[in-house]
Amino acid sequence: MKNPFQRSGPVPGPAGEMTLVDHLAELRTRIIRSVAAVLVGAIGVYAFNERIFDFLSEPYCDIADVDGCAFLVTSPLEPFSVTLTLSGYGGLILALPVVFYQMGRFVMPGLYDHEKKAMIPFLVVAVLLLFAGVTLGYFFLPRALDVLTNEFGSERFETFFSPDEYLKFFIKMVLAFGLAFELPLILVFLQKVGLIQTETLRKNRRIAAVLVVILGAVITPTGDPLTLLALSLPMYIFYEIAMVIGSRFSSPELETV
Repeated sequence: MKNPFQRSGPVPGPAGEMTLVDHLAELRTRIIRSVAAVLVGAIGVYAFNERIFDFLSEPYCDIADVDGCAFLVTSPLEPFSVTLTLSGYGGLILALPVVFYQMGRFVMPGLYDHEKKAMIPFLVVAVLLLFAGVTLGYFFLPRALDVLTNEFGSERFETFFSPDEYLKFFIKMVLAFGLAFELPLILVFLQKVGLIQTETLRKNRRIAAVLVVILGAVITPTGDPLTLLALSLPMYIFYEIAMVIGSRFSSPELETV
């Protein structure tokens, strides 16, 4: 059975090694295919742009006091800019499996068999954690908007968001949650390459808990305790899980695989 991660590009030389030019040609092929996947995804998102934006606007509509959940357009080009931004980010999200696959096709032929076995679930878990964080960020977005507009605002302010500024805030919020959920993979990787020892992580649990709360406060600047807890608690649980997984990776039994 053909290996799905076997190179289909330049053939290695007699010594079994690829030249720098061959590597660059292979990298160019992978980048072109990834960009093509993003473009195809962007076209698909563009076709359903209005429905997708309505779905993304629901957190704002939950706290808006105006009929029809209206946005304030401040520039003639703003609707066009929002459409392009939404299509671009949506295309990237849809193309993530293809992008990671192309990355795997480029990197994995140079890895050992046990490293390949670890890399495949690593990439899958990375995508799942990213989407889990994004989903959680979307769930808590209405509360963040409510805190920012009601607790920090006043009766003198009328809440009207421009679609461009709302979309930017939406992307920053959910992306921050998504990237924060990648913490365990980063810690596992650092333990795998030997930059951090599992015992060091165990000894610094209290410091890690404080840093997690600080990081959560930076990611969620609303000051809302519930939103802060919703982000900080999973991050610390992931910290504990990363220590367990990292200790297995650094065990002598695994090194002999």
